[in-house]
This record gives sequence, C-alpha cells and structure tokens, in this order.
Amino acid sequence: MSKPQSVQPAGHPGDEPVPREAWHALWAMVFGFFMILVDSTIVSVATPALMEAFGADVTGVLWVTSSYLLAYAVPLLITGRLGDRVGPKRIYMVGLVVFTAASLLCGLAPSLTWLIIARVIQGLGAAMMTPQTMAVITRTFPAARRGPAMALWGATAGVATLVGPIAGGLLIDAISWEWIFFINVPVGIIGLVLAWRLVPNLETHSHSFDWIGVVLSAVGLFCGVFAIQEGRTYDWGQLWGPISIPLLLAVGAVLLVVFLWWQARNRREPLVPLRLFRDRNFSVSNVAVTAVGFAVTGLIFPFMLYAQLVRGLSPTGAALLLAPQAVVSILMAPIIGRLVDRLHPRLVAGLGLAVLAGSLALLSLVMRPDSPTWLIMVVAVAMGLGMSAVWGPLSTSANRNLPRELAGAGAGIYNTTRQMGSVMGSAAIAALMTARLAAHLPGAGQGGPGQGGPIEHAGALPAPLREPFARAMAESMLMPAAVVALALVAALFYENSKHLQRPPAR
Repeated sequence: MSKPQSVQPAGHPGDEPVPREAWHALWAMVFGFFMILVDSTIVSVATPALMEAFGADVTGVLWVTSSYLLAYAVPLLITGRLGDRVGPKRIYMVGLVVFTAASLLCGLAPSLTWLIIARVIQGLGAAMMTPQTMAVITRTFPAARRGPAMALWGATAGVATLVGPIAGGLLIDAISWEWIFFINVPVGIIGLVLAWRLVPNLETHSHSFDWIGVVLSAVGLFCGVFAIQEGRTYDWGQLWGPISIPLLLAVGAVLLVVFLWWQARNRREPLVPLRLFRDRNFSVSNVAVTAVGFAVTGLIFPFMLYAQLVRGLSPTGAALLLAPQAVVSILMAPIIGRLVDRLHPRLVAGLGLAVLAGSLALLSLVMRPDSPTWLIMVVAVAMGLGMSAVWGPLSTSANRNLPRELAGAGAGIYNTTRQMGSVMGSAAIAALMTARLAAHLPGAGQGGPGQGGPIEHAGALPAPLREPFARAMAESMLMPAAVVALALVAALFYENSKHLQRPPAR
C-alpha cells in the first residue's frame, strides 16, 4: 500500500451524518478506557494505606503509580501502529484481557515489589487499549462532527482521574486496599463483552515496525523518569556510585535525541511520522496535553496527603473534597462538545487552561490546616470548569486533520505525550514534595514506618506538624499550576480548524 504524501483531513467537512454504530462502538470502548484511566490515580488515595501495609516510604509507594504510568506510556507508539495493522478491535480486546488479569494479580500481591511488577503488566494492557479508542473515533466519525465524540473521550480522561481517588477511598474504607484492583475484574469482563458485540472490525493497513525507534524511546524515557523519581534518594550530584543520577539523565537525553534523529532519517515507516507535526494544531495539542497530563497527575499526590494527614480525613472524605470537579466536568462535557465544532480552538482551550491554572494556584493558597471545607470545594468547582474545557478541545484539535491510515499513529503519539506528561508529573511531584518536606520538616521525606519519619500512618499528624506539612504540600501544588500556565502559552498558537475556514474567494 502506498504511503500518503501529505496530511489530508479524514472525512469530508459539512453535515455528514454520524452512523449510530459509531456511537455504540465509542461507548463500548469508553467503558474500558475509563477503567484504565481510573487506575492511573486510584492508588494515590491509597498511599498511606500501602505505606502501612508494606512498611514502605513515600517514594517506594509512588512507584506503584509511576511503574504503571511508565509501562502505559512507553509502548503506546507501537500499539497504535498495531491497531492499524491488525485492527483496533482485536488489539483493544487483547489489551483488556491483559489488564483484567493483571488487576487480579495486583490484589493478590504479597509484597510491594510484586505489586509494582503486576502494575507494569497492567500498564502494558492499558497501552494496547488506549490508542484504539481515539483511532476508532478518527476512522468512524466525520472530521466536522468529531467534537461531541472527542468531548466524551476527553471528559472520560478528565473525570476518570478524579473518580479514581473517590472510588479508591470508598473501597479502602469499606473493605481494604486490595479491592481497588479486584473491582477491575468484573468491570473488565463486562467491557470485553461490550467490545465484542459493539465495536466493528475496521479496515486494516499494512505497516512495518520501527523496532530501533521502540528501543531508543523506551530506554531513553525510562532513564529520564527513574533519574527524576530517585534523584534525591541516590544524591543528585553524585557522579559515581551504585546509581548515578547525572549519568542516567545524560543517557536518557542522548537516547531521546538519537531517537528523534532516527525518526527523521528513517525512510521506510518511522515510529513517529514527523510530518504529522506539520499540522500546527496537532503539534500544539501534543505540547498542551503533555503539560495537562503532568499537572493532573502531579496535583493528586500532595492534595491527598494534605487531606488525610493534615485534615485527618478518611480516604473517602479526602477524595470527596474534589468530587465537585468531576461533577462539573461531566455536566459541561456535552456543552463543550458542541462548542468545539463551532469555535476557534484557541478560544475554548485557552479559556479552559487559564481557569485551570488559576484554580490550581488558588488551591495552593487554601491548603491550610484550618481552611473551611466549602472553600476547597468552591475551588474544585472552578477546576472542573477548567478541566471540561481542556480535554475535549485538545484531543479534537489533535486528530481533526489526521488521515485514516495514520489514525493509529496519531493516536499513539497523542496518548504517548499525554501519558509521558503524567509519568513526569508523578516523578517530579515526588521529588518536589520530598524537597519541600525536608525544608519544613527535616527528615520527613526519609523516614518510613518505624524509622522516625512523621509520615508513619494513615491518621492525622500531631498538631505541631500539621502547619509545616500543609505548607510543604501547598508549595508543591504551585508546580502543576505553573506547568498548566505553559500549556496556556502553547494554546495561543492554535490556528482555526480546517472545517471552519472559509474557502478562498474566487
């Protein structure tokens, strides 16, 4: 099959009707997509419980999430291409089986090490599923009618990151931490039946696989993330030792540069077709969603620790503080979906990013031991408004002009950048929280259970420690706010969508 020479819109602009089967397939795949994204944040509320259960410190438990996010992000490029070649339905269903089986292993894990290994397997299953959801939208919905579909997809991504802590809190309080994984088993079986019955077998395209690119990107990304996550543990400035953080950072950077060079030189079929980035909106969306993924994952950890250890809330109570964010995101999704097809993407995404950045900065100000609950929930409402106007517009603008034969590649790239933002957010927030705790509470980030550190159990901290601990968590929250502000700058470079552009005057 010959390669297309330029990026052309998939579908035809106008009022081309959307087949009913397209919506059925989308809802079936969104069901599984929601589950795997919930698992990106469901562990955050279980951090104190896992520390107590396994006798681990904060950094060790954060790897339960970081390992999942890393295993989720690295294979996305190749699994997107696999969907094009084998069929998105087949790859999605295989990934769902892997994810569901790994969830059972997570709940049965006898140690933190085994839990991390099972989470890696979970991440691999999630990586097989995610690009197929976006590729099916690109291949079944006309370009000018993708706004509502992508708004649903984007709202699912945004709401799932918030429902994760709430669902986790309810399960931990009612039963135990193991059930945040066991619950995926029946949900996964239902999702498998829905996909088998409702998702169509779409046309496949022959693709070669860039295995050199896979190795370069995987090793480079792993070195970078591990270095940031473990930098404080192994001494940032130590050049030689058991693990050299500066060396790992250098190796990761060099490998990623070589990866980009190889993608430009590969004349057959690169893992990342760089010509897709000639479309400005695709490029801007990838930059912006990386920052948003970073911020959304990064904000969960300091907020949950603040809510449980400073305010003394249960896991459920801590998660419910952010419940208004999820509710507002759900309610606003259909409204934003209609606007995305009619307005300049800069208007919708730019406003959403501005509101989100401002609300995160405001959340940092109200994270005090004596802040009224209603004030925190008002800020959560503002965050929900911002989130609802971010996920859908970014994903719609990213894929609007993709050709059908590159739908999997484009979806793989977009989801990789989103997930790598999440991975880096998880790693960076761990390093920043440890640094701020060390500044306000010397020894706080070092002592695990039984080692003298103040973060030793899931209950509230002693009164004298609450104010400095809250200050450390609040200062950590400023980093996600700053990163979203960078995404806002990127959104200013959006150009009007092609289906809204007027034809040139004759």
